[in-house]
Amino acid sequence: MTSTRTSLAERRTGGHWPGTVTVALIATVTVMPGFTVGALAGAMEHDLRASPSTLGLAMSAFYAATALGSPFTKRLAARLPVPWVLGASTVAASAVLFTVSRTSNLAVLVSALVAGGFTNGLVQPAAGRLIAARTPPHRRSLAAGLLGAALGAATLVPGLLVALVLQPYGWRTAMAVAGAIALVPVVFVGFTRIPPSPLPVHRDVEGDGARPPNVGRVLVLWSLAAALSAIGNNAVASYFVQLGTQSGTSIAVAGNLLSLSAILAIAVRLVTGALADRTPHRNPAVITGMMFTGSAGLALIAIETPATFVLGAVLAFSAGWGWTGLLLSTTLRLVPGRAENAGHTVQVGVYTGATIAPFAFGAISAVLTFSIAALAAAAAGLAGAAAMAAGARELRGRQRSSPSPQGTR
Repeated sequence: MTSTRTSLAERRTGGHWPGTVTVALIATVTVMPGFTVGALAGAMEHDLRASPSTLGLAMSAFYAATALGSPFTKRLAARLPVPWVLGASTVAASAVLFTVSRTSNLAVLVSALVAGGFTNGLVQPAAGRLIAARTPPHRRSLAAGLLGAALGAATLVPGLLVALVLQPYGWRTAMAVAGAIALVPVVFVGFTRIPPSPLPVHRDVEGDGARPPNVGRVLVLWSLAAALSAIGNNAVASYFVQLGTQSGTSIAVAGNLLSLSAILAIAVRLVTGALADRTPHRNPAVITGMMFTGSAGLALIAIETPATFVLGAVLAFSAGWGWTGLLLSTTLRLVPGRAENAGHTVQVGVYTGATIAPFAFGAISAVLTFSIAALAAAAAGLAGAAAMAAGARELRGRQRSSPSPQGTR
């Protein structure tokens, strides 16, 4: 009966993959303003008469607006039609990028980023609704991995802009090109319609068949893990070009490497998502390992040689950012029937960390060195892995103490 209803829903809405790909594209462009400002920050400083720490604070304002506005955007995204929510978020991201491309006023820059950060907060809860309503349970890790790939893709475009547009045409043109790119997904929002009546809820926790009670502590620990890991990885993504030049690579090479690292991050998210659908109960352990590996990559970047920078960037982007989709998929299974809450949990963690990262990294690197700042980012990532492992232990304990008709794994 469940598979029959799912098939009928997919026929009504055109299958689940077009909608999933569309929401991944939208998630990419809505978070792009923060990463684009970070990639172009070095070129923007003179025109805006701003220091690196000031621009870091502006980037933090973008992510802070997403995190602090998340309780409101979660409710809003749960009540409005998914295509409306996603379309509005996309147009807002484009408007932010075009506004930034024309301004010479730091206050306007910060205001635009705050507005863009708020509308960015609508995407994850809406995406959670879409995946829960449209995607079969045995494909949810892959779908969430595709959505998680948006963070990797959001660094791909700025990397290409640095490599191909910045030097010949300037940062304003690069920012305007990003604004035009951000409008593209609007064409496809029709694919994100969800069935008018909810599909049956699949109550499984990592394959158990029953949700253990009182999982609030698990969600808190995983949200903390996401925040700590995001502190390290977002800091490196935001200051990637500066870190590369500090390690002895040219601006063009650093921009190309940022793009290649983003492509690798996308590939890792898709592969791990596909594999995780086979054994979803192992997701927490996989996420913990990825967070730990990402922190090791950040430590390598701190050594400040071209070779360790390249290797560290590969680990930081592939593993360090590769867990976001798996965490969304895992929380969807943990809170069945409350898809917007799952997206909200991941979003609050990731964007709280992203709020702290740019300003903290910029301040530490200004007072001390980029190397010390990278080591601090590595320490945050390691703490994130520990929090993720603690949440997994808490979940296993609750599964053992909660009787299930099918038993626990």
